[in-house]
Amino acid sequence: MICVAALIFAAQIPTVFIDPFGATVRWEGWGASLCWMGNPFGERDDVADSLFTTKLAQVGDQVLPGLGMTIVRYNAGACSPNEVDGRRMVLSKNVLPFRQIEGYWLDPAKGESGWDWSRDKAQRAMMLKAKARGANRFELFSNSPMWWMCVNGNPSGAAKATDDNLRPDMYGAFATYLATIAAHSKKHWGVAFTSVEPFNEPASNYWSATGRQEGCHFSPATQAAFLPILRAELDRQGLRRLPIVASDETSFDQALSTWHALGEDAKALISRVNVHGYPHTEGSRAAFAEAIAGKSRWNSEHGDGDATGLSTARELSLDLNVLRASAWCYWQPLDGGGWGLMDSDMVAAKIKQANPKYFVLAHYMRHLRPGMALLSTSDPHVVAAYDARKRKLVIVVENEKEASTKLLDLSAFHIGRRVAKRWITTPKGAERYEKVDDLVFEPGSLKIELPASSVQTFEFPEVTLPKVASRR
Repeated sequence: MICVAALIFAAQIPTVFIDPFGATVRWEGWGASLCWMGNPFGERDDVADSLFTTKLAQVGDQVLPGLGMTIVRYNAGACSPNEVDGRRMVLSKNVLPFRQIEGYWLDPAKGESGWDWSRDKAQRAMMLKAKARGANRFELFSNSPMWWMCVNGNPSGAAKATDDNLRPDMYGAFATYLATIAAHSKKHWGVAFTSVEPFNEPASNYWSATGRQEGCHFSPATQAAFLPILRAELDRQGLRRLPIVASDETSFDQALSTWHALGEDAKALISRVNVHGYPHTEGSRAAFAEAIAGKSRWNSEHGDGDATGLSTARELSLDLNVLRASAWCYWQPLDGGGWGLMDSDMVAAKIKQANPKYFVLAHYMRHLRPGMALLSTSDPHVVAAYDARKRKLVIVVENEKEASTKLLDLSAFHIGRRVAKRWITTPKGAERYEKVDDLVFEPGSLKIELPASSVQTFEFPEVTLPKVASRR
């Protein structure tokens, strides 16, 4: 006799469909900006191991699962102490030392001797450590042109935050600065940058002379005017194949506005569109993705102060399922309070403790690896990817709220072994990326229990995509 109550309960369980037939995104990888954290921590091997390998890394008194990042965003600094044409850098009183990034071009009047390639040693050291550990995508980006290229000599921004701060007569110099760093890096450091991004949140209205970091406003018109100059200088220095990406606006809505304002000639020079995730769950990811259809996109900078990582997981799920980003980068893995994956005293150069957020991101970064196909799902809280070479299906589920149950519909896949490996993190509890018992399931579906405030990873071995899907 069939238990009617059991059937009713089963029917009420939300079902998640994993779609192997829809459009997929080839995953490029996970990464971070070195920037501020490079100053105090750039020469530490343990930090490099934790971020750029998947082995266990001893960081202080903690043993951490390496995150396996493969993308490095290297910041071309804007600061120097020297005099240029009788001027010196004007420094905001609110900028802490670790947020002052040393620039390489000290004096344009001195030719090659005006460059000092020994500067910014610590950030460069971390980039080289990342490369030695397998990082394979390197983006050169700028928060501000060199201070002497700025209207007011201040690399934090203009007197009025809505004013552009790159001097009109310095467009060529700024292009030369970026192209020369890229060319020098390839020849002398063994790092061939795979993209260059000249702007950072350029249309935002908070880059002022009293700011707390390097920053520069660029109106969409200025961006459009500068991009062909940069392209020409890259080409002149033998970097014709180095793509330009833009515009790294702070939000999806601002990115959409800038994209519409750039004009077709400028858009044609942009090989990939970068955007930052600071509106978090707000803003129209879908509208932005539709507007730039045909170009790949990265969420090139995410950061938030929630040490649990639950906010990060929720937003990351949206970035993969709605924005359909092909890569995702955290702003500063080492930073103060909940902003860092590791809570760190940046001034004293001391790492305190890994936040739960570190272990939350381990679920995504260690299991969704470069080259995998990012699949579509019917649930915005569920991320799925397929590794064709290893015949492995990966599903990561985040649950911010109370305990619940979901049913993963796996009927579209051919699964040889009906066993799911499983890892769990409960940021408000005790579990930190713990391997737990495998789940054995019947053909077609898997019922999963989701504890309150949790993230879980499920790996399915011996999975083959249907022939229709595999031809896509």
